[in-house]
Amino acid sequence: MFVVISSGHGKYIRGASGKPCGSWGVDEVDEARRIVDEVADILEDDYGIETHVFHDDTSHDQGTNLNTIVAAHNKHPQEGRLDVSVHWNAYECTSKPMGVEVLFITQEELAREVSAALSGALGLPDRGPKSRPELKFLNSTTGDEGAILIETAFCDSQADCAAYRDRYSETCMAIAASLAGREAPVERPERPERPERPERPEPPSDTMFYAKGTCSWFGGPEDDGVASDEGLAFFYDPRECPHLMLPEQPSGTTGMARRLDPGIMYLACRWDYDVTPKEMLRDQVRKALVVAKGKRFLAYPADWGPHEQETGRAADLSPALMDALGVTTDDIVEVYYPAPEDALA
Repeated sequence: MFVVISSGHGKYIRGASGKPCGSWGVDEVDEARRIVDEVADILEDDYGIETHVFHDDTSHDQGTNLNTIVAAHNKHPQEGRLDVSVHWNAYECTSKPMGVEVLFITQEELAREVSAALSGALGLPDRGPKSRPELKFLNSTTGDEGAILIETAFCDSQADCAAYRDRYSETCMAIAASLAGREAPVERPERPERPERPERPEPPSDTMFYAKGTCSWFGGPEDDGVASDEGLAFFYDPRECPHLMLPEQPSGTTGMARRLDPGIMYLACRWDYDVTPKEMLRDQVRKALVVAKGKRFLAYPADWGPHEQETGRAADLSPALMDALGVTTDDIVEVYYPAPEDALA
């Protein structure tokens, strides 16, 4: 099993907030993101479970937000994938404890276990598992381990917010342990500090997609970090993208990722398909501008990635592009798409 976990709503599509109730209230989006990042760290570091994190920083309406979150989950392989979304509930400003609940379609038992663990950690009422087949996150994510949506507590309940502030670590440990099928420890074991996940930069106003952060390389016969049969996100047959492909399929492989020509300048980013659709990314005329160390080159979009793990990498580049820019793994690059007309002037 591996886990894809995301925070509910988004940077521009705010969820519920208890702040209008008083200084004790919490903001759903802000706290869901804190929980998601910490739970992901615990799952990976303490339980050895591969975990991928997603926060929506691009959507500006609810429909796009839901589609973006679902697409980010479904980008990952179905087999062995558990999809998890973290939210906060809201009803009305109150001092009473309101409690926790977990929503599901098929994963009733897991929902029950997570709700009970979270209730125990917070000392709040256990509202239990609730079947919600109409919710898009639950009915549209496709991981074969199913999906759950965690309602951590009520952001407009003073009792709930106080319990969360007092027991934040216990809250995250309980969620992670119950997802891993384990008992939550009383305390976290000692572990090295990991760097904070970098904030994503605002895109410049004159570009559709912008990313800045560390990079790595991918693709071609020598890339054993991808499976021999791994495909690409928006190309489905080598005949669709001969400009990216080696003439022949490398021996022992069947996937397009291993057939990428490492001598071509291409890249992968976490494209927002609502802003830059797959059809647009497939267009050979539109290239991305990649900038690093005072150098700039045009490159073809080839795939979606890298997966947003603790590295926080912004782009995967072809070996040829890495060499041309003079960068190595974890050097900083900037990506603009589509490239400005005067990109190389």
